Amino acid sequence: MSKNIVWHHSSISKQDRRLKNNHHSCILWFTGLSAAGKSTIANEISKALFQLNIQQYVLDGDNIRHGLNKDLGFSDYDRTENIRRIGEVAKLFVDNGQIVLTAFISPFIADRNLVRTLVESDEFIEIYVECSVETCENRDPKGLYKKAKNGEIKNFTGISSPYEAPLNPELTLNTDKLSIQECVETVLQFLKSKNYIGLGDVR
Repeated sequence: MSKNIVWHHSSISKQDRRLKNNHHSCILWFTGLSAAGKSTIANEISKALFQLNIQQYVLDGDNIRHGLNKDLGFSDYDRTENIRRIGEVAKLFVDNGQIVLTAFISPFIADRNLVRTLVESDEFIEIYVECSVETCENRDPKGLYKKAKNGEIKNFTGISSPYEAPLNPELTLNTDKLSIQECVETVLQFLKSKNYIGLGDVR
């Protein structure tokens, strides 16, 4: 890093933004295999929060690779850089007083832990979207597992590249057993229990 770069502090603090928004800001980090349900769950939660006038945004793995990270491939190095960049972007949303929902396979424990260190201890919520490889293969909405098994996709998580499940996630959502709505309610109730949001209107 250049010695000529100096951090410029914002005139509006994170706490000021939280007070105006009337809710905490944090990262809801959804991790799990492809087709486990990360993006679907994150977007449904985002919709529920939006209806409660809570400032939120979803960062989706595929969408980010269309723009910010379109220069990255799927080697171990590129996967790590992909998550590092997302972590920095997510931190900006937290500083802006919002709840940011990130839906990324993020297969490596070390990478997820790195993002955790970027923010304060109560600002990173790791959510393991647990689902068996067999179920994910059966769903396979994008046909990726089939391509991976045919050798058309290299370094595919769960097939030819490892996935390191979280050791101590704040939440685990087993989508082999839980419906999308049950997953949404679980996360909303967690946020309520931590007083991150006021959910008096949630039924």
